[in-house]
Amino acid sequence: MVTVGNYCEAEGPLAPAWAQGGLTPCFFFTLVPSALLALAALALVLALPCKRGRERLGGTDALTWGAGPRFAPYVLQLLLATLQTVLPLAILAGRLGTARGAPLPGYVLQASVLETLASSCGLGLLVVDRRQARQKLAMGVWIKFRHNPGLLLLWTVAFAAENLALVSWNSPQWWWARRDLGQQVRFSLWVLRYVVSGGLFVLGLWAPGLRPQSYTLRVNEEDQDAERIQVPSTDRAGPSTWRDLGKKLSLLSGYLWPRGSPALQLVVVICLGLMGLDRGLNVLVPIFYRDIVNQLTEKAPWHTLAWTVSTYVFLKFLQGGGTGSTGFVSNLRTFLWIRVQQYTSRRVELRLFSHLHELSLRWHLGRRTGEVLRIVDRGTSSVTGLLSYLVFNVLPTLADIIIGIIYFSMFFNAWFGLIVFLCMSLYLVLTIVVTEWRTKFRRAMNTQENVTRARAVDSLLNFETVKYYNAEGYEVDRYREAIIKYQDLEWKSSASLVLLNQTQNLVIGLGLLAGSLLCAYFVSEQKLQVGDFVLFGTYIIQLYMPLNWFGTYYRMIQTNFIDMENMFDLLKEETEVKDLPGAGPLHFQSGRIEFENVHFSYKDGRETLRDVSFTVMPGQTLALVGPSGAGKSTVLRLLFRFYDISAGCIRVDGQDISQVTQMSLRSHIGVVPQDTVLFNDTIADNIRYGRVSAGDAEVEAAARAAGIHDAILAFPDGYKTQVGERGLKLSGGEKQRVAIARTILKAPDIILLDEATSALDTSNERAIQASLAKVCANRTTIVVAHRLSTVIHADQILVIRDGCIVERGRHEALLSQGGLYAEMWQLQQQGQEDTSEDPQTQTQET
Repeated sequence: MVTVGNYCEAEGPLAPAWAQGGLTPCFFFTLVPSALLALAALALVLALPCKRGRERLGGTDALTWGAGPRFAPYVLQLLLATLQTVLPLAILAGRLGTARGAPLPGYVLQASVLETLASSCGLGLLVVDRRQARQKLAMGVWIKFRHNPGLLLLWTVAFAAENLALVSWNSPQWWWARRDLGQQVRFSLWVLRYVVSGGLFVLGLWAPGLRPQSYTLRVNEEDQDAERIQVPSTDRAGPSTWRDLGKKLSLLSGYLWPRGSPALQLVVVICLGLMGLDRGLNVLVPIFYRDIVNQLTEKAPWHTLAWTVSTYVFLKFLQGGGTGSTGFVSNLRTFLWIRVQQYTSRRVELRLFSHLHELSLRWHLGRRTGEVLRIVDRGTSSVTGLLSYLVFNVLPTLADIIIGIIYFSMFFNAWFGLIVFLCMSLYLVLTIVVTEWRTKFRRAMNTQENVTRARAVDSLLNFETVKYYNAEGYEVDRYREAIIKYQDLEWKSSASLVLLNQTQNLVIGLGLLAGSLLCAYFVSEQKLQVGDFVLFGTYIIQLYMPLNWFGTYYRMIQTNFIDMENMFDLLKEETEVKDLPGAGPLHFQSGRIEFENVHFSYKDGRETLRDVSFTVMPGQTLALVGPSGAGKSTVLRLLFRFYDISAGCIRVDGQDISQVTQMSLRSHIGVVPQDTVLFNDTIADNIRYGRVSAGDAEVEAAARAAGIHDAILAFPDGYKTQVGERGLKLSGGEKQRVAIARTILKAPDIILLDEATSALDTSNERAIQASLAKVCANRTTIVVAHRLSTVIHADQILVIRDGCIVERGRHEALLSQGGLYAEMWQLQQQGQEDTSEDPQTQTQET
């Protein structure tokens, strides 16, 4: 018969908690189940507002970054949660079966009951979360859904408690020795419980009941202009920032370890060693301060006191302030970390910059420059900030907390460790819950900041248009509205931050009050010395200072994760035009170009080119003419491989351009675009961009060939003249001639002219036409022209309408056919007779 004896029996006492080289089982199994049940009750309370909040989702408020349950992993999670509920009763049954008539300690029965209740609450919350997700899916609503924060915290603390038991590995009171059948049974059940708790912890972070969020940037399918697609902002309310935490941390770890630089790798190791030294100093400094007080009280010899004081001052010099933020060790670590941080920042920025240049023309035509730059800036700073906060703030703070709990439990009293543990738990719970709640304000603020900056950049880039229509007041009003919306969201974010800080200060104050009163009581009862009170006060303040900053660290980490989401969106944006694996360079021979049954569309449902076939022989000139929007410029973009065709084949010298590298293809092609945009640099450097290794004499020769040399010399600074943002200091004709000079300097084998003389007057046009004729001689050339008089000498003229070739031939043959080309020629000739100057009808090609 099994009887229930005293509460602790021989496995106590409840205090002190540390005995025989480990925590007493009575203390451990009183503290842990009580804390778990308290957390379970808190999780149930948190589930109620979460449920009401989720029920409000629907209609236009539904989020496209949704969550949908996945069945198989959830079953495993449900099985583990059920085992966690049953295991306490199994442990109790095993204890009863191996008691052999000995009285059962009361704490064993209490622990089994409390753990069963806590695990049952966790199982119930898991089922409720699953049911709510399925209900929303049945309604066809994609919602933001994650596990209840209280449930995640419950699983985390349960797993942490199983690990905490390992500190008693050498204690004979525990089951590690397995000296008898009872200890062997309890050890086996503990291993099973450890696996179950660890599995729930890992699965809870992974959230297997959720559909992974999509980082893909989507284009606006309803936009009328296929090449002016707007990329929507992705800095919006979505899943928790801790989703895909493993992937994000794996990416961050790649930036932390400087591959290929042994010197920087050594610096990283040294910095981690200095961080560990800081943890030791945080323990030693209060201990030596206590010794000084005790030695002064006991009137110790001078040489002993002097040695203790000197050691204390030296350790304090190494440690610095209460958190080690200004000490020698911390400053040395900060100094050494500068190069590592610069390395990380440089790698992130270069990777983003390189990736942006790899993206397709379609994406860049739809980008917002200001928004993209903000994403790059915030993403870069978030990576370096995350590494710094995680490695040198969060991990050391958690280590200090664990060391403090163990130290007070071992050398003071178990109640001190309990006070610290409860205070820490309550603090972390409140920090996580409130911070998760206020995340939506930060997200909305980021979104509105992107909109505000993009609006300002867009307005300034279109400065001339604003002036043309006297719209300064309108632009200022729009910008004012954007600022007001941003400041409203900023106020909500700041106000919620103040609320969080006040809550944290209240928890810290209550914990410090309880611990100080308890320590003062033990000193008054002569159970502790005065130096112990000083030690407690010094250590607890030293412990609470990083804890006070822990909320800031958590918020900053979460903010950085939010800021990183847009950066990850950019990195996950796939390149539309890619080199095939194993693609080789283009072997240029003579410049024969072939289009064979080419089909292409910018978006589904409307083909821009349909069954286009033609051949340009080496050294010949092909002209593309036709109405606006017929697809003439698209032909040039496909040949340059800005896009990949939908069907058909494009060949250069018999080689499919999709089978060769883009760089080798483009190295043989020179383009003079219709709309020339210059860098905000000197004229010389803008021309030299055609071949960056060219010397000044070659640049001047190219300028002469393009007919702009004399105009450049007329400027006060000559070739060193700054052209301004996008070349706005130059006229349209001057910018066009700079583009022509670039192409002349590049000396390509194939030349593409897209309305190359559209911005020139008649005299300059004729001069440039003569220059282009010399440049294009013996080179394969494709010309897109609206002014038919510029292409009358072309070897072949293609008339394109609605994406199809409707006529082809030389100028005289097309006129004799009396078709579309003849009609366009007649209209232009009539226009020339009606005006004294050549009409310059310019159209935008699609």
